[in-house]
Amino acid sequence: MAYTQMEAAKAGVITRELREAAEYEGIAPEALASLVASGQAAIPANRAHHSLRARAVGRTLKTKINVNLGTSRDASDQDTEMEKVRTAIALGADAIMDLSSSGDTRTFRKKLIEASPAMIGTVPAYDAVVQYAKPLREITADEWIAVVLGHAKDGVDFQTIHCGITRETVDLVKAEPRLTGIVSRGGSLLFAWMAMTGNENPFYERFDEILEICREHEVTLSLGDACRPGSIADSTDGAQVAELMRLGALARRARARGVQVIIEGPGHMALDEIEANMALERRLCDDAPFYVLGPLVTDIAPGYDHITAAIGGTVAAAAGAAFLCYVTPAEHLRLPTLDDMREGIVASRIAAHAADIAKGIPGARDIDRKMSEARRDLDWERMFSLAIDPEKARRFRAESKPELEDSCTMCGKMCAVRNINKILKGEIVDAI
Repeated sequence: MAYTQMEAAKAGVITRELREAAEYEGIAPEALASLVASGQAAIPANRAHHSLRARAVGRTLKTKINVNLGTSRDASDQDTEMEKVRTAIALGADAIMDLSSSGDTRTFRKKLIEASPAMIGTVPAYDAVVQYAKPLREITADEWIAVVLGHAKDGVDFQTIHCGITRETVDLVKAEPRLTGIVSRGGSLLFAWMAMTGNENPFYERFDEILEICREHEVTLSLGDACRPGSIADSTDGAQVAELMRLGALARRARARGVQVIIEGPGHMALDEIEANMALERRLCDDAPFYVLGPLVTDIAPGYDHITAAIGGTVAAAAGAAFLCYVTPAEHLRLPTLDDMREGIVASRIAAHAADIAKGIPGARDIDRKMSEARRDLDWERMFSLAIDPEKARRFRAESKPELEDSCTMCGKMCAVRNINKILKGEIVDAI
C-alpha cells in the first residue's frame, strides 16, 4: 500500500501534493512536512481525485474556506449546482462540500470530483438515507460503513463522519435538554437511529474499520461535531465539550494509523467564548486543524448570517481555527441561490484574510498595501483588480459616475486623496 500523506511526511518523503501545498503557502516543503507528520496540518488528497490542486489546512497556515452546495428534495437541479461549483472555484474557494440529500447523488458527486481542483468533502450519513431509501431505523451498521467506503472509492478528499456522538450522548442530551437540541443534520440522523434501535453509533463502535478505509484511499477524516451548538444558549455546554474530548481521543487513534484528521467545531457562540473554545480544541485535540461553521455570534440575523458568521470566523481563525465553512444569507431559511453563495464566499474570504493579517501569516498584508497604493493614486482599474470581488466593485462605480474621473460621487472635488495629492505636487486645490 502507498504511503498516506502523514506517513510520507513522517518518513521524510516529500510528496507531489505536499510540495504543491507548500509552494502555495510560501514555505519550505520540509516545514510543511513537519506539521503534517505531527498532525498539526492536513493535506486532504484522495488518490482518485486527479484534478486536485493540493492545499494544506492548519492553524499556522493560510486560513482556508469551504463552500457547501448540493441538491435537496425541493431543489434538485444538478446543472444549477454545477454552476455553483464553477462560481465557487472562480471566487477562490479552497474546498467544496457536496451535501446532496436527494436524487442521483453519486452521478453528481463523480461529476464534481472530476471537475473540481478544490478539495471535495462529503457527509456519508446523508447519502446513506438517500441510497438505501428505507426507514432510518432499518439501515444497518454495515450499510452505514459501506457508504463511507463508496465515497472513498469515488475520490472524496475528506469526509465528515460523526464518530463522536454515542449512546452516552443520547442519554446526556435527554437528561440535560438543550434549547435547540441537535442541529447537526448528520448528528441528528445518528442520534435518532441510536434512539430508535438501541444500538451504538457504528462510526464510533467500528472506528478501526473507518480508519482502514481512510488509510487505503487517502481520505482525511473530518471528525464531525454532532453536538455543535445551534444557539448561543447551548454553546460550551456539557454535550459539546464531552464530544470534543471524545474527538480528541479518536484523533490520536487516527494519527497512530497514519490517517490525517480535521476536527469540526461550532456553531453558534457568543463572541466572548470563541477564543477560549479555540484554545480548548488545541488542548484536547493536540492542535489538530480546527474546522468551524461560523461561529455565528448572534441568533437574530436571518438573512444576514453571512455577516454574523464572518464576525465569528475572523475571531476564530485569528485565535487558531484553520478552516472556515462559509455561511450564506440564506442560512436557516432556504437552499442558497447562486447570489446567496457569492455573498457567503466573499464574506468568508474577508474573514479568512482578516484573520491571516491578525495572526501574521507571511505576505498576508502585501495585497492590502497594494490596494492602499492604488487608492492613493486613484487608480480605479488597479483597485478593481485587487478587490476580493472585482465585479461588485466595478459595478458600484459604474452605477454612480462622478463628474471628475479622479474622484467618486461621495466627495467629488472635496475628495481628500485627490486634494492632498494636488497639494503635495504643488498644485492649487479648488473644492468648489
